[in-house]
Amino acid sequence: MESWNPLIALHALGATFAVAAGAIVLLTPRKGDFAHRRLGLVWMAAMYWTAFSSFGIRELRPGHFSFIHLLSLWTLVSLTVALWAAVTGRGALHRGWVVGTYAGLVAAGIAAMAFPQRLAPQLMVHHPLIFTAAGLGASLAAVAVAVICRRLPQRPRRPTVRPAVGIE
Repeated sequence: MESWNPLIALHALGATFAVAAGAIVLLTPRKGDFAHRRLGLVWMAAMYWTAFSSFGIRELRPGHFSFIHLLSLWTLVSLTVALWAAVTGRGALHRGWVVGTYAGLVAAGIAAMAFPQRLAPQLMVHHPLIFTAAGLGASLAAVAVAVICRRLPQRPRRPTVRPAVGIE
């Protein structure tokens, strides 16, 4: 049976933070503004952390990777495509990959809670105050980051496509 260790705890907190931050980004009405871009980068960093940290967690098949690690690989691909699409001005493509990645994150969270023998449901049953405090703490951290991103001074946006120099 697996037990909590710092990596698993930070992985779970990163995923919980990413659920909250992702919801804020997706529900923000102004897409593409400074706050959206900054909070989106924070969300992507949390998602990259969650995906990369999963490779150090091998409790399902002790000492070996499991099928869940394939989902982590897919998450790394989808995040990278979404980031590339945003940087190159492909809004619809970016939106599709981000929404899909967020849906996968939520589905993974539901799956983690669906098996009573897993750590998160055990924590919820045996230590509900710790479970609630961790969830609320990660969510409040996401709200705080969103407020900070909204209050940061906005920098002018660089054009996504630069004109060729010296070509006529």
